[in-house]
Amino acid sequence: QVQLVESGGGLAQPGGSLRLSCTASGISFSTYNMGWYRQAPGKQRELVAGITRGGSTNYVDSVKGRFTISRDNAKNTVYLQLNSLKPEDTAVYYCKASGMGRAYWGQGTQVTVSS
Repeated sequence: QVQLVESGGGLAQPGGSLRLSCTASGISFSTYNMGWYRQAPGKQRELVAGITRGGSTNYVDSVKGRFTISRDNAKNTVYLQLNSLKPEDTAVYYCKASGMGRAYWGQGTQVTVSS
């Protein structure tokens, strides 16, 4: 059974930081491309950052220079470091594993940026 479990969300002040983690089980993690998505109320889910199995990364323009995606294949975990948070970063953040013609999603973790 494949599971992706996110953690690390919560409440942060504008300008603050959070680190999200997503730990996978049931897949050969190192062979999957991983991504972090977010969905704010009333908006479509969007790709925030992705990291390939080879370690190449990409980011949506709105988070470039503020967010960093990384992976630790030994721990089957992908991370998203969120710095300089803004209220518009408020959303449910989901991780996704893509590979072997399949895609798996985590259950999401809420990030709220508010003073």
